[in-house]
Amino acid sequence: MNTSVLVLVVLFIYFFLLLAVARRSGANTSGSDNEMFFRAARRAPWLMVAFGMIGASISGVSLISVPGWVGTTGMSYLQMCMGFVFGYLLVAFVLLPVYYRFRLTSIYGYLEQRFGSRTHRTGALFFLLSKLTGASARLYVVCMVLHAFVFQPFGLGFPLTVVFVLLLIWLYTRQSGIGAIVRTDALQTLCLLLALVGIMFSVMHQMQMGIPDAWHAVTASPLSRVFVWDAASPQYFWRQFLSGIFIVVVMTGLDQDMMQKNLSCANLRDAQKDMCLYGLAFLPVNALFLALGVLLHLFCASNGIPVPVRGDDLLPTLVSSGMLGVWVVLPFVLGIISAAFSSADSAITSLTTSLCVDIFRRSADVRLRRGLHVAVVVAFVLVIMVFRALQGGSAIDLIYTMAGYTYGPLLGLFAYGLLCRRQVRDRWVPFACLLSPLVCALLDHYAPIWWNYRFGYELLMLNGLLTMLLLFVVCKPGNYTKTNLLSTK
Repeated sequence: MNTSVLVLVVLFIYFFLLLAVARRSGANTSGSDNEMFFRAARRAPWLMVAFGMIGASISGVSLISVPGWVGTTGMSYLQMCMGFVFGYLLVAFVLLPVYYRFRLTSIYGYLEQRFGSRTHRTGALFFLLSKLTGASARLYVVCMVLHAFVFQPFGLGFPLTVVFVLLLIWLYTRQSGIGAIVRTDALQTLCLLLALVGIMFSVMHQMQMGIPDAWHAVTASPLSRVFVWDAASPQYFWRQFLSGIFIVVVMTGLDQDMMQKNLSCANLRDAQKDMCLYGLAFLPVNALFLALGVLLHLFCASNGIPVPVRGDDLLPTLVSSGMLGVWVVLPFVLGIISAAFSSADSAITSLTTSLCVDIFRRSADVRLRRGLHVAVVVAFVLVIMVFRALQGGSAIDLIYTMAGYTYGPLLGLFAYGLLCRRQVRDRWVPFACLLSPLVCALLDHYAPIWWNYRFGYELLMLNGLLTMLLLFVVCKPGNYTKTNLLSTK
């Protein structure tokens, strides 16, 4: 059987399995129940939420970009992953108690209670921009691979690949939303991890290595260097570690997509348990992706294969060329599909939720929710085609760089709201949130010229700090909130 046909069959089998799981999750509720779509009726099992979030956060970009990243930065990405663990603890014990205290459907509802309606909508709009661009970048990389392996051999264009993938995701999320995603993401995480292990064993088989041999080869390679202590390097430990903490705080704790799953748990304690377990699992899983990258570079070196200029092309090129064996195609494509679906489905659902709750303020309107769900899918298609026209560089690096600009104002808003009791003039907050990333863009451009310093992902922290300072400028002197905003009571 032709490889493309075989992969297409696997894709359809996988989709119908997801559809069956999604239908079962909605069996006890009406398709018109927005409470199930938005919060899974607060009945989601915490262990399933934690396991499913691994696949949703890793995404197909990690499967493609992280191994390819090894060639330029070694395994120094683990420094940021170490910061991630501390970031998850902050989310679990600082932010989640606030969200559960106010019983929020959208976490940006906190901004209205703390500042006012304009701040609320500003925060939601920054999330919409951040999630739409970030999730589209992730899905774009995956669609390129699926197009090359599945659809291009049948003569179908890239736009049709994108439409087909998003149509499948819409079909199994349209009824139960987050109620279905909690369960389908758990299945997809399992498939992603099995695919990762399958690819690693395929590489080891081609290199005639057992597990001890592979361990020794990875640890002995110069590419396995984790810690960088050169303060001038963008991979300097403290820059990476602190950036990792704040990236998790904003891309998980201040992200409706990730928090919507946690808010579907029955209570705060369950949500905290799932966040801690998920955070601890993130470090070893990414270590496996990086170890795969080292093995791939060693494979290229031992066989005289030139390493592609773009790191993102390394694994897809080796798989498509047949150098890793024929059967590696199946775990690779399965991993890509499961990662794509698990990250995109929750992003589409969270964007729909935020539009209904934060922007249109009609959380009970089922017809509006269904229409917006379709509109978000169409928006994904359009943004992915823009990425297609502007392709270049590492996708995961692009995602973290964009996060520094789009999530920075959210970091500043929530940090000011939680740490400062002084009220602000609500009408001036949108201007403060727009000015801060503009200033950061100028500093990022001129810093190498003025101070011989190049910003990395720490630009996120600077953006958040500038937003906080601008909020102090537009605050109301002598006007304070009367409640302890960090209290869970």
